Amino acid sequence: VKEAGRDFTYFIVVLAGIGVTGGLLYVIFKELFSSSSPSKIYGDALEKCRSHPEIIGVFGESIKGYGEATRRGRRQLVSHIEFMKEGLKHMRLKFYIEGSESGKRGTVHVEVKENPEKGKFEVRYIFVDVDTYPRRTIVIEDNR
Repeated sequence: VKEAGRDFTYFIVVLAGIGVTGGLLYVIFKELFSSSSPSKIYGDALEKCRSHPEIIGVFGESIKGYGEATRRGRRQLVSHIEFMKEGLKHMRLKFYIEGSESGKRGTVHVEVKENPEKGKFEVRYIFVDVDTYPRRTIVIEDNR
């Protein structure tokens, strides 16, 4: 009886470990590969910025994107907010881009909304505020 109890305890510990590992894998998969994750939306918006001719003309060929700075100085956190409007999920993101042209910097604003038929987010708008002189706003996509 004592040995059976110990075996059962080990079995429960192994099951709990498998459950925790499965949960972690699910969260990682959802964050990296889901079309509704802020990381995926950020990557798609950054690629649209890198391929837009007016953005290339202002910032140069080499454009890098980054998020908000953390306390340790890392710039990996992409600022985003999720909200409901007219029964649909919406998300707004804000991140920064920097070009090779003499320190040109800009702030990118993105809003996406859920398409209930496809189950994916669709871009409502992407616009870039040029933070250096001459200041202006470049609209990449406007599907409002």
